[in-house]
Amino acid sequence: MVLDSNVIVAAFAARGICSALFEYCVESHEVVLCAEILREVEGALVRKVGVPRAVARDIVGYLRGEAELVSAVQINPRVCRDKSDLPILGAAVAGGCGYLITGDGDLLSIGRHEGVHIVSPRIFWETMKRGKGRK
Repeated sequence: MVLDSNVIVAAFAARGICSALFEYCVESHEVVLCAEILREVEGALVRKVGVPRAVARDIVGYLRGEAELVSAVQINPRVCRDKSDLPILGAAVAGGCGYLITGDGDLLSIGRHEGVHIVSPRIFWETMKRGKGRK
């Protein structure tokens, strides 16, 4: 599964569903990330959350060690309204993921692409409770 940068940042910024979901995913699933997600995470932690750059780099280092890093495949630009989302979706396809977990409305509006279910953290959490989640 791919965790979008907004989910990862929320997981490190505050206790809540994203934090619990992040811990669950790292412990129980294969998390797939790409360089674009890691860049977004580092930048958002520094700019939006106020994390010192050294701490943000440590978090990105931790993510590199816990996740499978893939190169995003090319996605038809007509699939996404926001072209900056193409590498995120491309990482999910490249990793053969069943889920892309995001809070991004543009990605959520797609719903599903090439076998990847694009869902919010809450929907994914509820799916896991029912025992239907996969990679």
